[in-house]
Amino acid sequence: MAVFFKPADGWAGDFIPFHGNDVFHLFYLKDYRDPAGHGQGTPWLHLSTSDLTTFADHGEALARGAVGDQDLYVFTGCVLERDGLYHIYYTGHNPRLREQGRPEQAVMHATSTDLVHWIKDPANPILFADGDRYEMHDWRDPFVFWHEAAGEYWMLLAARVLDGPESRRGCIALVTSPDLTTWEIRDPLYTPGHYFTHECPDLFRIGDWWYLVYSEFSEYVTRYRMSRSLAGPWIAPADDTLDGRGFYAAKTASDGARRFAFGWAPSRAESRDDGAWQWAGNLVIHELAQERDGTLSVRLPAEVGRQFSLPRTITVEPRMGAWEVGDNLVATRSVDAFAWCDLGALPDPCYLETILSFAPGTRALGLILRADPQLGAYYQIRLEPARNRIVFDRWPRLGGNPFIIERPVNLTAGQPISLRVVMDGSIVVIYINDQVVLTSRGYDLQQGGWGMFISDGIGDFQHTRLLVHDGGD
Repeated sequence: MAVFFKPADGWAGDFIPFHGNDVFHLFYLKDYRDPAGHGQGTPWLHLSTSDLTTFADHGEALARGAVGDQDLYVFTGCVLERDGLYHIYYTGHNPRLREQGRPEQAVMHATSTDLVHWIKDPANPILFADGDRYEMHDWRDPFVFWHEAAGEYWMLLAARVLDGPESRRGCIALVTSPDLTTWEIRDPLYTPGHYFTHECPDLFRIGDWWYLVYSEFSEYVTRYRMSRSLAGPWIAPADDTLDGRGFYAAKTASDGARRFAFGWAPSRAESRDDGAWQWAGNLVIHELAQERDGTLSVRLPAEVGRQFSLPRTITVEPRMGAWEVGDNLVATRSVDAFAWCDLGALPDPCYLETILSFAPGTRALGLILRADPQLGAYYQIRLEPARNRIVFDRWPRLGGNPFIIERPVNLTAGQPISLRVVMDGSIVVIYINDQVVLTSRGYDLQQGGWGMFISDGIGDFQHTRLLVHDGGD
């Protein structure tokens, strides 16, 4: 049983979620990575799920166009319902058109009565960029919603303004319509001058706050801004990312009570830890929650955690340093050295959880994963209090890189830190305090044990558990 979905004959990118009748419908861009066998371009595929863990596959929703069509690549868009009819607004992308002096990207439209069978609008493409305001070739990822106060539909698009440094022209364009038929292009909703573009824009409201979510490939992360008004200003919180480099193109949907972010963990070239990050990968779902100050926190969806119901026995074997082992407690004082203990075999897939605490001055602490008995090779989840960060690292290092991936997190001596870790094959997803998440890949090491460590400090681990799901190894 795979925890993180991917199609058997390809990879999944840019999930477009829609919730209706107690079901999440997840449309996604399928990347075959096999132009010789499957042709060029990306179609839309369609999944549905009522529990976020099991998926019904409804096959292809939007087929690719021909080589000369606007939608050779069916790129990202949105799904909405009006008067019993479902609408998809999507991007038609064809790089060959640029060579002919035609727009590479345009907005296109399709309709359905059942969310499964879709008819492309014969009027396609329905909307090109306005050359007086926006660059013609970046005009994608439409997100359409009903603006109650304005009494009209708003469409947000990943676009670029005409002026400014090449790498900072990214904006979120605004287009409006009274009826989903006629559209008026307006000035951008958001033009911060930060990034090349703002992909996969998404907008939602919780209480008094609006949240504007987008992904940018200047640093390859999904970010968000918050405002009490759609007119702005759009405030950047201290930590404005939903995850790190290992989670991209997230779009959100709510079941009316809870909101989830649907993104993908990119694969790496040649399935190696030092391989280049690739477009598309496996589905990863996070749950979003609003904090008292309006900022968003990210946590493990309970549905994903409940897949792991079979506990495994943990045997604590100290390897370096003196460890105190009691009921639901493992602790050490190692103020000037590295200490670690072995916790036994690590099955795959699996779920780990523990609660850590450390004393002032502690340099680092965390978990060791897929380790050989002599620590000649392993992955490491490392909390660094002095730097207020969590790092997913490995040993031996590759290419001189000091770590694989990192995230900021507030770490305070004496305050418990909750870690929840889901591992499945090469994917490792780490949730900290039900507020911060770090998603990464670990390809090279697929076997070994696990343990806990403290470096130059005092700390303890409480209520540590290892679980597998029914049918797990």
